[in-house]
Amino acid sequence: MPQITRDSLMSLESYAKVRPAYRSEMIAHKKNRSVALGGHVTLIFEDEKTMRYQIQEMLRAERTFEDAGIQDELDAYNPLIPDGSNWKATMMIEYPDPDERQLALGKLKGIEDRVWVQVADQPRVYAIADEDMERENAEKTSAVHFLRFELDATSAAAAKSGAAIRMGIDLVAYPVEAITLAENARAALVADLA
Repeated sequence: MPQITRDSLMSLESYAKVRPAYRSEMIAHKKNRSVALGGHVTLIFEDEKTMRYQIQEMLRAERTFEDAGIQDELDAYNPLIPDGSNWKATMMIEYPDPDERQLALGKLKGIEDRVWVQVADQPRVYAIADEDMERENAEKTSAVHFLRFELDATSAAAAKSGAAIRMGIDLVAYPVEAITLAENARAALVADLA
């Protein structure tokens, strides 16, 4: 899959001009790539478009225009673009109340390794989590994790031929039975496969 390059990014000035429309477009795009697992976990399945938006937003927020700073953002976010044989997602654990969130993150240690996807009747594929750095400590897990679901050729072919895609979480403290993706989400994920 294509990687984002320095030359393909907009300048800060150009981005400022298109940002409102681009942001609206991105909200609609992410809607098809978001999957709620229970009431407190959301997966946002990333692609080149979501990562391009994230990079542009980071450069804008940090007022970065030097080559080294831009390259740092590219190095951070390009690995989150699926490469044709996998799906990559940002997992957010969301509790509005800070005290409730703190308590929940202590109980949900290891959740990032228990999220799974399944195509048709193929075996479940468990997430490979946080390849860039550890996001869990002795007391709690993080509220944000980065997941990769590596599909074998049979699962990828089944997904591309229209098979159902299911997801869930296999953790005693937060079990989510298999949910079947709606067609808009299924189609968005299938587009990530080579």
